[in-house]
Amino acid sequence: MTKRKDESTPEMGSSNTAAEVSAEEFSALAAQLAETQAKAQEYLDALQRERADFTNFRRRAELDRDQSGRWTSGETIKKFLPILDDLERALSHRPADSSWADGVDLVYRKFQSLLEKEGITSIDAVGKPFDPNLHEAIMQEASDEHEPGTVIAILQQGYMYGERVLRPALVKVAQ
Repeated sequence: MTKRKDESTPEMGSSNTAAEVSAEEFSALAAQLAETQAKAQEYLDALQRERADFTNFRRRAELDRDQSGRWTSGETIKKFLPILDDLERALSHRPADSSWADGVDLVYRKFQSLLEKEGITSIDAVGKPFDPNLHEAIMQEASDEHEPGTVIAILQQGYMYGERVLRPALVKVAQ
């Protein structure tokens, strides 16, 4: 039985065998491996931070876009509020048994329904304490029935769009 040279038996003069690696070479390779692993961990940490930053950026951009759209919608709806005020004034002075007044009332109710669907709500003020964030006091009146600082009448209805005040309510406050 003859052995070929390419079989797995080490030759006598070869210095590349695992048993013949010196301690210095081993410690150098171990140091190089540790340095490479540290760099790999550093790159992984940086990648994870960048991914988190990008995810946060995308979330902020979506939120900003959503808020911008809501702000624009609120500003557009705000332009229609004087029309709603005019409809309310027309209905408060409507003649009895008038078919055109019933039509105006129908338009008014449809308009209110549309605003409610869009998230626009009226500010409930009568009997509540005056809040400068929600109300604008344009009159004060002495009142024995109400505590001082209480809203006793709404002179112009105020509206909210979600948590944002579109238009403060113009109110009369008790002294």
